[in-house]
Amino acid sequence: MQRADLSWLGLLAAAAFATAPAAAAPFRCPHVGGEFIFAQSANVNGLDQVVSSAVSTRNIAMNIFETLVTRDDANHASPELADSIEESPDHLTFTFRLRPGVKFHNGKPMTSADVLASYNRYKRISILRSTFANIDHWDAPDAATFVIHLKQVQPTFLEQLSSFSVPIIITPAEDENDAPQQLKIIGTGPYQLVEYVPGGYVRLKRFDGYAPNGNYQDRTGFGGYKQACFDTVTFRIVTEPGARVAALRTGEVQGAEDVPANSLAGLRQDKSITLVPIENWSIMVALPNLRQPPTDNLFFRKAVQAALNMDDIMNAATDGNYRLNVGFQYPVQSTYSDAGKETYDIHDTVRAREYLQQAGYKGEPVVLLTNKDYSYMYNASVVMQAELQAIGINAQLTVLDWPSAIAMRQKPGSVWNYFYTGWGTEPSLGPIPTMQQLMPPNPAYFPKPGEEDAELAGDFTNMNKLPTPEGRQEAFAHMQQRTLDQAYILPFGSMTMVEAVRANVKGFKPYRIPRVANVWFEN
Repeated sequence: MQRADLSWLGLLAAAAFATAPAAAAPFRCPHVGGEFIFAQSANVNGLDQVVSSAVSTRNIAMNIFETLVTRDDANHASPELADSIEESPDHLTFTFRLRPGVKFHNGKPMTSADVLASYNRYKRISILRSTFANIDHWDAPDAATFVIHLKQVQPTFLEQLSSFSVPIIITPAEDENDAPQQLKIIGTGPYQLVEYVPGGYVRLKRFDGYAPNGNYQDRTGFGGYKQACFDTVTFRIVTEPGARVAALRTGEVQGAEDVPANSLAGLRQDKSITLVPIENWSIMVALPNLRQPPTDNLFFRKAVQAALNMDDIMNAATDGNYRLNVGFQYPVQSTYSDAGKETYDIHDTVRAREYLQQAGYKGEPVVLLTNKDYSYMYNASVVMQAELQAIGINAQLTVLDWPSAIAMRQKPGSVWNYFYTGWGTEPSLGPIPTMQQLMPPNPAYFPKPGEEDAELAGDFTNMNKLPTPEGRQEAFAHMQQRTLDQAYILPFGSMTMVEAVRANVKGFKPYRIPRVANVWFEN
């Protein structure tokens, strides 16, 4: 087997990228049947992954949809709907041979026409359509082949293509022109949609026509050999942390995310519960709105940056389950950089007031846009509000549910100054998916149209195209430095997420989302 090493510092694309058939027997469900109910902490604003980077969407949709290439457990690019990937000697053409026997949930066989149409839709409306910036064109020479032609050599191309931050899902060709959030929810995954009740639940059922990937023996990352062991899976929206814990204890639900730290000691003593911690799950951040005063002023943003005590914010947000982290990678990663550390965790009120004076701040309202679906975001915003008020900033909270907060942030002309979220999936994938969030068409710091930071764009180009891993890493460090110098993003720190399942739930392992393939009830 020849495999491309897609870790950030060892990115070497192979001419042929394919997995050899497994010698041992593939995974088989030890028990088939039952309903698995998972308590999810946040509402879902839709299941159209092309236009959403929300974890609440990904939790559910990644069990429904699949992509040509995903990531495995080691964070390497891994063929999913592709059977093999061939890179031309000049590194400008990638040929994807499709897996035979793949069907959509409506029974239609998947062909390259569906892949081509899905890529067209992603290019047209995706919030990360910049992924295709270096693609010249694509074509489908036959029903089993899809070919991508690049404009220039890009050593990180497969790394970008396999990102599941906003994955390039494959859907039926006839749905190519579906509007954003109007996509018919028809995928190729092991589970298919039964019912979606906004604010209530999403129910899935086993797709009996699913064709597992025979190139693998077991699930790996979002790909590999997957089997639906449950009859149905229901993601129930339970926004109150105590209610999730209570439902888990009684067996009303069999799994739950975001278990509060103050419940962990008691749950450890409960033999009917298994805790599933995910360290370095998310970097908590606040995103400024540069289209709205006073956050359009650099000195004002620096005043906010200087005022904050990150220990206070993270302790309140996570009940002490955190680590301070200056940048946009986790310290355990080889790609970590502390560039810009002088801008982090300053908590200097004198300096903050000096910046406010330079900004000419006159007490205008500063709107902190937050939500209670994710309690750690809300708690962080409350502490930040108090710390800003302490230096004379008229900080006011706007508290909505998660989908409404996202909608308000994205609505042109809406009045807000800081938006609270977490960067979890993107840092885990590496610097490119993380920093791509600062690129058009939807830069995370919300600059005025036409005023995107050209220096960031140059750094991001170098991150993708410089020939050596060392050069690409240096470009990332410089981009992080620039981002923090300009106070485009406020990173608070890294948090640990704890999930939990009933003890009779087997095969449930820590990952970026609650994977429900290859998970079963023990008799």
